[in-house]
Amino acid sequence: MNAPQSLHDKGQSLWLDNITRDLLDNGTLKRYIDEWSITGLTSNPTIFDQAIKNSTAYDAAIAEKLRSGKSGEALFFELALEDLTRAADLFRPIYEKTHGVDGYVSLEVSPLLAYDTASTIAAAKDLSARANRANLFIKIPGTKEGLPAIEEAIFSGVPINVTLLFSREQYVAAAEAFLRGIERRIAAGLDPLVNSVASLFVSRWDVAVADKVPEKLRGKLGIAITQRAYKAAIALFGSERWRRVYNFGARAQRPLWASTGTKDPKMSPLLYVEALASPFTVNTMPEVTLKALASHSELTHLMPPDGGDCEEVLAEFGKAGIDINALAARLQEEGAKSFVASWQELMGVIAAKSASIGKSTPVKAGG
Repeated sequence: MNAPQSLHDKGQSLWLDNITRDLLDNGTLKRYIDEWSITGLTSNPTIFDQAIKNSTAYDAAIAEKLRSGKSGEALFFELALEDLTRAADLFRPIYEKTHGVDGYVSLEVSPLLAYDTASTIAAAKDLSARANRANLFIKIPGTKEGLPAIEEAIFSGVPINVTLLFSREQYVAAAEAFLRGIERRIAAGLDPLVNSVASLFVSRWDVAVADKVPEKLRGKLGIAITQRAYKAAIALFGSERWRRVYNFGARAQRPLWASTGTKDPKMSPLLYVEALASPFTVNTMPEVTLKALASHSELTHLMPPDGGDCEEVLAEFGKAGIDINALAARLQEEGAKSFVASWQELMGVIAAKSASIGKSTPVKAGG
């Protein structure tokens, strides 16, 4: 048994934090599913930016869409939906076998909408309908403006991956938005089984404080924050309010550990993977981390559901001058800005590719 299979058997889903057309075309994604127990994947603007910029695999599709008059954002979402619906079909047997617990892919709404509730709701509904795949999550950021969009999307029956969460408090706010959407469905006599995950970003914490804390605290903040959030999740799952919706047929929103690739080359590439192993959660990891994990045998450690020593560790960071709440707010704001920057870079790549390909691709009249 390899380590990915070991984690899967312990109840944690392993998702790939990557999508490229080459991964689909050359059978690599299928191999990851068959050999390394990968049961889903996530995408974001940076991933698509790199995939389209560094490959010719999209050129023919771009040419075809240019001929039909597509450009910019509209052209990109057609490319993304083509990739993600293909991936969703690969994961469909897992989705069916687990009765909708697992087997998902994720597509993000435009990051430009992070602070626009109404437009986020409209985009989430539109992308979900166009994909027409039950196992496709729409990613909505857990910003203040994103929370009502999450609630409304869940009420509308759109499966949601809540992204850009950095703290227990942000996680709980997102979980409550999900729950309000489910409770509204119950009140309206609708099926309450709308699946969701809530993505907590891990490694960015340690990057943010790397040069501000003693050596003994390096690489410990992201883990402690995640342990604290996991403890909150366990409490939510067992609360009276959540047990009530289970009785109507709802399912809990699973926590997802994101940004779990180790950024510090002096630390183990599996630092976060090993520390955050936990049942009924998801770990979405980049390929380099997955490959490092696959080279190991069985992992035995599980994250303590009571938070372990997270409060003691966080107290040490407080003594070192780190304001956890202020940093969480800053990381979420910076994360939203980073996604916008990646989106703009992606649109630049689409424009450049379109201009280059378009020189030999006549646009359809009236398109």
